[in-house]
Amino acid sequence: MIHQLSYGVLPTRQWVLNPIPPQRWTAGRKSAYSRPVNKTAINPPNAAPAAGPYSHAVHAGEILFCAGQIPLVPETGQIVAGDVRAQTERVLENLKLILNHEKLTFGNVVKTTVFLTNLADFAAMNEIYGQYFSAPYPARSTIQVAALPRGANVEIEAIAHY
Repeated sequence: MIHQLSYGVLPTRQWVLNPIPPQRWTAGRKSAYSRPVNKTAINPPNAAPAAGPYSHAVHAGEILFCAGQIPLVPETGQIVAGDVRAQTERVLENLKLILNHEKLTFGNVVKTTVFLTNLADFAAMNEIYGQYFSAPYPARSTIQVAALPRGANVEIEAIAHY
């Protein structure tokens, strides 16, 4: 039997990863796109109001996806005054509000993404970040961006496991 693939012809079936013809791959099964996702919006009452049409976090399965947090003071809705250290501390306190609302801690966080408007602020941000997390540390990406909402210098999003 010969199977033709987009990159050529294979003489035997043993080399074909999935010998089922493509038109039958999903026959009798629902596509992942047609299954509804069981998710719950998380909006802690003591957090600063969301600055747009999004949730502070979404609980889906055993995972909590936290939206990027900027250094908003919950009581005033204003950006915290100060340098990137003060802003990072406020951002992490905002994340802590969300985690605590779901009875989680920073120990449940498995991945973070840090957005900085200036990578020269990395050391200062990292100093404060290290005060909130302990080993084993979550995976982390840090990205420099041109700008952040409301003129913030740092934004952090997180993914936590229940």
